Formats: sequence, structure tokens, C-alpha cells
Amino acid sequence: MQYTEPLIGGNFYHIYNRGIDRCDIFRDNDSYKYFQGLYDKFISPVADTYAWVLMKNHFHFLVRIKENVVYKYSNADRSKDVVRFEEVKWQTINLSASAGPDSVKIEVPGVKIPKPYLHFSHLFNAYTKYFNICYNRHGSLFERSFKRKLIDNKDYLRQVILYIHNNPVNHGFCSHPLEYPWSSYLTCIISKPTKLQRKEVIDLFVDSVQFKKNHDEKFNFDTLEKWLEM
Repeated sequence: MQYTEPLIGGNFYHIYNRGIDRCDIFRDNDSYKYFQGLYDKFISPVADTYAWVLMKNHFHFLVRIKENVVYKYSNADRSKDVVRFEEVKWQTINLSASAGPDSVKIEVPGVKIPKPYLHFSHLFNAYTKYFNICYNRHGSLFERSFKRKLIDNKDYLRQVILYIHNNPVNHGFCSHPLEYPWSSYLTCIISKPTKLQRKEVIDLFVDSVQFKKNHDEKFNFDTLEKWLEM
């Protein structure tokens, strides 16, 4: 049985997947934008995003799962196994120090700790429904289980950021990350409001000058590609 990395608050993860049978999952600008909107709706409440790229038939995200986040049901009688985002009010609280990392309940009526993996599943299911309606298709769009890898040190964190931003270069879509519109690289180098953890990303490279310099250098994909087994 294949091991699936759990998503634990406070940890960094490289999350990626591709279309089933390597099919395209984005066909036009509207599909890219719609996916981004769903990502913000489902993932931003439970994870901070450090890097991302959307390719024609796959994607990569670098996220840090948030800690101490809860959602509150406006109607506590509804099933607590279903996330109804239109009825959720988000807030961050300090949980009791006695609550272990595997705790999934808070003894407060109508309040529950979200399960991040379900939020990703909701994202992919919602996008699949949209895609199938738009392009008159049926069935699964993504490979069965999205992949995730725990990142446990800063050097590896930097390498994954470089890997994600250089993905379009590696696949022949452009010659430099600057030229590709569907990644977080442009957000990192320009000043505009964003939910991306831009400052933290730049700080990992010391400053913006070093960030750009590292992205200008040719990136060696062999080690990470083998590790990811894409």
C-alpha cells in the first residue's frame, strides 16, 4: 500500500498532481483563472502559499499548513462531515497546549478544526465539475490521489521554489520564469497586494537581488524529477 504523507499544521509541503492519463487540465485563460479562484476559496483558509505553477496538464504548489485554524458553522445542526464554505466564518485561535497534533475536535458547539486534505479534495472536485461542464466531458480529471512531499529544511525549501518557478522552462514553454504568466514568480518580483508569502520567500534567498540571480541560473531538474517520480 502506498504511503500518503499526512498534512500537519506548521509543516511545509510540495503538493502536485497531473491530469488523468496526462490529459490537459487547463485549456484556456478562463480555466486557469477559475482554478485560481477556487484555490483561494478552498485552500487559503487552511494553508499559506509560498510558490505555485499551473501547467497545461499538471500543477505544483508549495504550502505551509496553517496552525490553530477553525471554522464555525452558522447552523450547528448541519452535518460536520461536509464543508459548506458559504456558511463558514473563519478565525484563528490559540488552542490549549494540551491539544495534541492529532486532535480533531474542539468542545465548542458549531466549531471544528478543518482537515486540510479535504480542502484540497474539494478544490479538485469543484474544478473537475467546472471543467467537465465547460468541455462536455465526464469522469475524473486528476489522477486519483494528489501527491504531497514534506519539506523539512530551508535548503530543500529553496530548491522546491526554484523547481516550481522553472517548471515552464523545463517543459519548453519559455526560456525564463519571467515569461510565464501562470506561476508565482511574477508576484515575487513586483509589488502588489497578494496572499502569496512573498516576503518570506524572498527572505529565503536573502534578498530580491539574490532571488532573481538564483532564478537566472540554469536549474538542474534531474534530482527532484527522479524524487517526484513524475
